[in-house]
Amino acid sequence: VLTSTQAEEQNIYFNFKNTNKNDSNFNLNQKEISLKSSPLSISKYKRAFDKVQQHLKRGNTYLVNLTAKTEITVNASLSEIFQLAKAKYRILYKNEFVVFSPETFVKITGNKIFTYPMKGTIDAAIPNAKEKLIENKKELAEHATIVDLLRNDLSKIANNVTVEKFRYIEEIKTKNKKLLQVSSKISATLDSNSMESLGDILFSMLPAGSITGAPKEKTLKIIQDIENYKRGFYTGIAGYFDGENLDSCVLIRFIENKNGKFYYKSGGGITTQSIAEEEYQELIDKIYVPIN
Repeated sequence: VLTSTQAEEQNIYFNFKNTNKNDSNFNLNQKEISLKSSPLSISKYKRAFDKVQQHLKRGNTYLVNLTAKTEITVNASLSEIFQLAKAKYRILYKNEFVVFSPETFVKITGNKIFTYPMKGTIDAAIPNAKEKLIENKKELAEHATIVDLLRNDLSKIANNVTVEKFRYIEEIKTKNKKLLQVSSKISATLDSNSMESLGDILFSMLPAGSITGAPKEKTLKIIQDIENYKRGFYTGIAGYFDGENLDSCVLIRFIENKNGKFYYKSGGGITTQSIAEEEYQELIDKIYVPIN
């Protein structure tokens, strides 16, 4: 846990919407960002996808978040990407990785706790994209599974668990396209002294359900066996606490600097209804920097 000043001293910068920020030392210089990716082949992806399907059909899991690491070339530094990206949550960790996440993990205000699972993505340029996303049975089942998982997570630490909004759509703008993503809003009531054990609250809900699957413990083992790389900080969480309120995000939309090479980590949820080619395309669609 670091203060804003301590974070800055270690070259860690962040900008969380509606919170204090420590990125004021940057001078914004607009530039044209060009990103090219070299994703794994569809055949390699399908091998991992098929292994997930085997576990799904055996009943070992109901939903698996399958991700991959893609090498990219981009004409900007991580610092420049941090400055130029437009997102709810932006984080620059030294010169090791940059995050521009659209997904809130947990917010705590007073004795109320909120979580916002995000599941379901589509290219907004597809005809009737919104209707296709909302009416897609696979996307509905996937999203409902994660909502149930997080309702259960909240019920362990809070009372009066309520799904306030189920499957609302948010738009994300990139240089070349717009994406539609589906989220839900779940709330609960904490005990009056819960903020004294804030760390316990967060750790009890980790890892985030939207980037693992259900049931969590079994699905985590499946992910570790099938994904052929280490996620590292990717799909973890970061939070900002001002002494009274907490805001936190899931570390997705993630670019990593590894020995001078840049890698973008992305993926999506797999169910028995998933189609390999569509999931592969979603993985690719999520390789972007939100600059428009």
